Amino acid sequence: MKIIPLSEGAFTIDKTKVFVPFNTATEELNNRPVGSLLVEIQPFAIITEKDVIVIDTGLGYNEANGRPQLHNNLERAGIQPAQVTKVLMSHLHKDHAGGVTIKNELNSEYFISFPYATWYVQKREFDYAMEVGTASYITEDFQLLEEFSKVVWLTEDEGLIDDYIRYQLTGAHSKFHQVFWIEENGETAFFGGDVAPQLQQMKSRFIAKYDYDGKKCMELRQQWWIEGQEKKWTFLFYHDIKSPVLTA
Repeated sequence: MKIIPLSEGAFTIDKTKVFVPFNTATEELNNRPVGSLLVEIQPFAIITEKDVIVIDTGLGYNEANGRPQLHNNLERAGIQPAQVTKVLMSHLHKDHAGGVTIKNELNSEYFISFPYATWYVQKREFDYAMEVGTASYITEDFQLLEEFSKVVWLTEDEGLIDDYIRYQLTGAHSKFHQVFWIEENGETAFFGGDVAPQLQQMKSRFIAKYDYDGKKCMELRQQWWIEGQEKKWTFLFYHDIKSPVLTA
């Protein structure tokens, strides 16, 4: 199993829910609005014996060449976007689902960003996101999934994908957030999405006001950290600048 972080850079975010690029080498967090959080935006590619997997799709920004940053990041890692066989979505907040589709700036038409992949999406999260349409959910970024033939809608609280990818509905961060374990040849890669977004949160009793159920997030992090250390999981931290991948 090969794990490749696909960093989109560091950002700050405050109560406005706007992600503002942040240069960690030259800027001071104190100069941003009070309460600003510093986060990395970091999808992952995982190459297994069966698949090329992308986990979450980032903000969906384009680079100067007009192509999606996520596609460019994959190519820099030696992966063509057409080679991606599975996309796993933890939830549909805009910093995780912005890259679900690509927008043609000439005619404003949207296209699925990985049309040859099978997408695994929690159906209750999709339905909820389409219904509430808050600042955290940009529905035009992902509503095309409803018509896409290669979506597998996950409807159970937990289950198994192709006999080696486990998923579990956690809620906690968003109402229908889910997490994944990829298990191959004795290795386990664990992606906790935004319930377990950073290493420092795994090691402290931290309750965030921005979570749907902050207390449950804290309890799950503690549970996973203990279990992961015992079983030598490799943790994937979507929002961690310094430690995106950590083997316990």
